[in-house]
Amino acid sequence: MAGGAAQPGAELLTFEKFLDSSAQRLTYGYGRRSLSELRAREFGRLAGTVYLDHAGATLFPQSLLASFTNDLMENVYGNPHSQNVSSKLTHDTVEQVRYRILEHFHTSPEDYTVIFTAGSTAALKLVTEAFPWVSPGTESSGSQFCYLTDSHTSVVGMREVLKVRGVTSIPVSLENMLAAGKQGEDISDPDCPVPHLFCYPAQSNFSGTRYPLSWIKQVKSGKMCPVSTPGKWFVLLDASSFVGTSPLDLSVHQADFVPVSFYKIFGFPTGLGALLVNNQLAVLLKKTYFGGGTAASYLAGEDFYVPKPSLTERFEDGTISFLDVIALKHGFDALERLTGGMENVRQHTFTLARYTYAALLALHYPNGAPVVQIYSDSEFSNPEVQGPIINFNVLDDHGNIIGYSQVDKMASLYNIQVRTGCFCNTGACQRHLGISNEMVKKHHQAGHICGDDIDLIDGQPTGSVRISFGYMSTLEDAQAFLRFIIATRLRPSEGQPLSQVTPRNAREPQLEVRAGSTPAAMDRHSLWPQEDASADSGVWNRLSTTVDAAGLHSSLSEAIETQHTQSEKSSGVFNWGPGTHVITNLYLYPIKSCAAFEVTSWPLGNQGLLYDRNWMVVNHNGICLSQKQEPRLCLIQPFIDLTQRIMVLRAQGMDPIEVPLEENSEQAQICQSKVCADRVSTYDCGDKISNWLSRFFGRPCHLIKQSSNFQRNAKRKQSKDQPSGETAALSLVNEAQYLLINRSSVLELQQQLKASNENGEEELLPIKDLISRFRANIITSGTRAFEEEKWDEISVGSLHFQVRGKLHKCHLVCPPQQTGSKKQDQRQRLGNRRQARVNFGVYLMHSFVDLSSPRFLSVGSHVLPLLKDNGGCHNLSASAKCRDVTA
Repeated sequence: MAGGAAQPGAELLTFEKFLDSSAQRLTYGYGRRSLSELRAREFGRLAGTVYLDHAGATLFPQSLLASFTNDLMENVYGNPHSQNVSSKLTHDTVEQVRYRILEHFHTSPEDYTVIFTAGSTAALKLVTEAFPWVSPGTESSGSQFCYLTDSHTSVVGMREVLKVRGVTSIPVSLENMLAAGKQGEDISDPDCPVPHLFCYPAQSNFSGTRYPLSWIKQVKSGKMCPVSTPGKWFVLLDASSFVGTSPLDLSVHQADFVPVSFYKIFGFPTGLGALLVNNQLAVLLKKTYFGGGTAASYLAGEDFYVPKPSLTERFEDGTISFLDVIALKHGFDALERLTGGMENVRQHTFTLARYTYAALLALHYPNGAPVVQIYSDSEFSNPEVQGPIINFNVLDDHGNIIGYSQVDKMASLYNIQVRTGCFCNTGACQRHLGISNEMVKKHHQAGHICGDDIDLIDGQPTGSVRISFGYMSTLEDAQAFLRFIIATRLRPSEGQPLSQVTPRNAREPQLEVRAGSTPAAMDRHSLWPQEDASADSGVWNRLSTTVDAAGLHSSLSEAIETQHTQSEKSSGVFNWGPGTHVITNLYLYPIKSCAAFEVTSWPLGNQGLLYDRNWMVVNHNGICLSQKQEPRLCLIQPFIDLTQRIMVLRAQGMDPIEVPLEENSEQAQICQSKVCADRVSTYDCGDKISNWLSRFFGRPCHLIKQSSNFQRNAKRKQSKDQPSGETAALSLVNEAQYLLINRSSVLELQQQLKASNENGEEELLPIKDLISRFRANIITSGTRAFEEEKWDEISVGSLHFQVRGKLHKCHLVCPPQQTGSKKQDQRQRLGNRRQARVNFGVYLMHSFVDLSSPRFLSVGSHVLPLLKDNGGCHNLSASAKCRDVTA
């Protein structure tokens, strides 16, 4: 590997060595079709990004959208339920697409019918409602619904509908199915007409295991019954995950129901799926609700309804998404043109998965411990039994699992997109991770829900990491991911950085092969020096969220003269006595993700520091931009002038622009947005600032501000000392009102991140740069590194704050705040450190703040921590707290 000698186990398995060791013929790419040219032409938006979540949603090629758009621009498509010329064109085109779908699955209209749905989940719901279930009675125990425990949530959810009907639902394990297959004898009762349904996935969306399609014939013939019961068995094959990268031949494997979602195959359109129904069942399916277009005749004033004769007309309620259906034609065309067919896709994606699997297995720590634990039912021997999905957890050198959320956030540092959690497949997650039913319930009681980032509870994983390949995935994608694992787990000794492989700089193999920002300048009149300065309470009483700045300034004019000097503020270094906790720096961030505004003293509002994160920049769709998407946000420097009641924005190459601190209630344009899944009411700050931001970023942007009459409350549990009914109010922050970090902790981090430059000289990341990367509000001069993690409360003068949690180190992904560059070296050094603490800094909330008079935080103020130590909280004197905090 480039960059110096790596530690043992850090070598990347080369593709050539992998091919030489393979006993079977493997195919990479699509013959003479250049994969690199395909990526450049059709997926240019992937430049610099490694997308490995194709099992979640694959990506559409540019030519698909181009041809579809041209189609819409050149033709008039009307509602297919009408009789005019444009409607007839739509009807005929939709029918042609039905034929194309059946052709893709190697069948015909004589054997199968295509019913369009909103997706695979809607198709499963349709089966649940239409299958001819028989309720338990005196003559039989009724129908049975059996499903493989390795099934998607949407399959398991069918049982809730059937529970109301009295139909029994039975989960079946893989072991039970394999045992049933060994019996090899017909145990069905042909004289019993009671219908039963067995559902299983063609491919596990958790592990990529491909279950035998031969089960379909065996179950339908009665030679392999999921449970021993009289009746006739039908099979629902959940093909959603399978068909994205593999051909399905329904002429051979004649399942009764096959639900699919088309975005899994083409990437576009989303929200469109289909249920393929074996025509032999057409007369058995029952319809209850009827919608527009499904009735041959009915009366509004009498219970009279006759359904239309064809299966599609009976079950496609209302007007189908006909334009999306037309897009499928272009999807099939593009897929065939780019790959030559699904068999080629299957071979190509399997080769990538097998190579990555082999490379991961080869990675070991110097002590011999594996780097990952892979969850699989196969050894990736062939594409018949394994799809292009690898599910795993990363381990440390002691065999402990590293939480999937941490891995996910680290991957984002490398622009690698993976999927984490349980993937809507609790059954497979439990089986592979050894999670009992009792543990699932315990995890839920602990606050864990599906889709969150609580990855470890009592040291046990709640989920895992999944990567998956699509037809446009490349060897460079696989190797970039593997180098990410090596760089973060098997990092060479200091001064020997690993080289990075990105999709743009790695060699393409043969197409077919064998087998804190810079502080803004400040106006002295915007600084308030005293934390408990007196003021005209009449002014302050009117201002819980906002400030009448002119009145406040007038009442505190004398206090301004006692402020700290500009040189003290700029240096950020004060000569405090040993053993004390003192505020050394104060920052607010008026615009979310933009540069810091450093102050020596600043008033408090009921949401934190006054005007902290009151604004945010959004894109043309109203979505908040962060430095992850737009790192140049940190180059916009805000300055708040409380006297003139304005915020001035500056950026290199741009003229300064002013924004009023408060909205004009008569002209404000109210809009809705979201912050951390919370709905927030905001208003647009106008076209002038929008145009300014759009010029700077080179794309349409708007500046919006949280409405003064809107309150967003913190989700975290409030202090028992707060008055009943009161909750902490938040601005546009993610977690809490304040973030505090300890300068001693930063100094230790600086030492742990030291590296050697090209001349072999030791090099430290600048302390000011490190502090700015955390984007904290309060910097203290602690006596010991990380002692703040033991604090339960702090007091600053008469102000009291509750510690509300710790900052996860994923926030280190912020780029250098002085440049906004995406340079990887420092960001990787911050993230690669295996011995790094998981948390850094603490969140604070007001325990209670009385805003009947002005309250301030000031540089130089003493911070008094309070600890919770078994018996309760106690505060620490300045002389004793150093010893006690670290006890």
